[in-house]
Amino acid sequence: MSDNSFDVVIIGGGPGGYVAAIRAAQLGLKTACVEKRGTLGGTCLNVGCIPSKALLSASHAYEAAGHEYAAFGVKIGKIEMDVAAMLGHKEKVVSDNTKGIEFLFKKNKVTYVVGAGEITAPGQIKVTGKDGDKTLTAKAIIIATGSDVTPLPGVEIDEEVIVSSTGALDLPKVPKSLVVIGGGVIGLELGTVWRRLGAKVTVVEFLDKILPFNDGEVSKSMQKILAKQGMDFKLGTKVTKAVKKGGSATLTIEPAAGGPAEELKADVVLVAIGRKPYTDGLGLDKVGVNLTPRGFIEVDGHFRTNVPGIYAIGDVIGGQMLAHKAEEEGVALVEMLAGQHGHVNYDAIPAVVYTWPEVASVGKTEEQLKKDGVAYKAGKFPFTANGRARSMNETEGFVKVLACATTDKILGAHIVGAFAGDLIAELVMAMEFGAASEDVARTSHAHPGMGEAVKEACLAVLGRALHV
Repeated sequence: MSDNSFDVVIIGGGPGGYVAAIRAAQLGLKTACVEKRGTLGGTCLNVGCIPSKALLSASHAYEAAGHEYAAFGVKIGKIEMDVAAMLGHKEKVVSDNTKGIEFLFKKNKVTYVVGAGEITAPGQIKVTGKDGDKTLTAKAIIIATGSDVTPLPGVEIDEEVIVSSTGALDLPKVPKSLVVIGGGVIGLELGTVWRRLGAKVTVVEFLDKILPFNDGEVSKSMQKILAKQGMDFKLGTKVTKAVKKGGSATLTIEPAAGGPAEELKADVVLVAIGRKPYTDGLGLDKVGVNLTPRGFIEVDGHFRTNVPGIYAIGDVIGGQMLAHKAEEEGVALVEMLAGQHGHVNYDAIPAVVYTWPEVASVGKTEEQLKKDGVAYKAGKFPFTANGRARSMNETEGFVKVLACATTDKILGAHIVGAFAGDLIAELVMAMEFGAASEDVARTSHAHPGMGEAVKEACLAVLGRALHV
């Protein structure tokens, strides 16, 4: 092969793309990854998952120092938040991680090409970079370009007063008031960051509940918890217009079902109504790659588009728009390209909201099971009855496990509580192996531990919880 000829070329260096590149190289495929951002890691690492968690951790520490440590006998004087230092921490976390991926590329002999990739013909990619254009050829092209912010008609994002998630990660000071448009994961996480630091946060959601894709009981519980923390909610409400004046904005809002309009003012407005597939500049129309009506790339069960040799993974093909889902798809695809049997179990993909308490889920919700006519049993255990949670003053929330009424196979699990994102892993593993709730219930869990709540919820499915 020539220097510009590869077995696999991946367009996009986000979680799906860079993980696919590393795995392809491990399998002996000559691999290149094309990324135009100039840093690897995609939205997730640069302006998404990772920086938002850095700010969530910093703001949580600030709030805990001011309001929670005294209960443990830890007395602290005047507390101040250095926003510039917090943002510096975030930037260092991002930088260290992006450099880490570059190191992994070198270690695994993945060719990293900086520039915008365009498919000019099957097996051919033109890369436009700072140093000019170059053409790569490949036996297989994988599109892993991810997603972008979904715009809202009538609301123009300037990343200063009206911001996307990207701008909300870089506010130079704490706004007095913040309106979040969208009650999903991104809006609640970033709203939490700035609420902890002193902003008055109002969440405007078109639907009648926050976290609309979560289990209904989880959504209700989290709304109560977040309201107690200081967030305001305007549900069943739509934003029709935004007018910027000076350093603030005025929103026009009205009931989603129709009714009189009113105005809502804020220093900063965060637009967080979801994400859309990013396919700009890929040349898909020229090579004839089919898209769905919503603009996602259409693929079959083996991630193949309708054009031979062109594949796609991650957010750009839809489904759960999660970094780890994209990673699993990338690994599965390149393993298939290498003659192995890659597979993704979409019924066992966890999702986490990193508010505090955290929200974690996997599998079906009660609403989905009812809609599908599936007979099930539910087991629930509150953290108020967990010794470790009490010792940490982290008693909000619960573990809920849903299992088939006939076979006892776990169909879904939902957790609201401290470290829910870590606790869910056990139930994901159980579902991956087709476990019954009794399998988890009969597994010894360390005492005292938060994980005992998972065991007790599974015991509750069987009608024999021990500690409630």
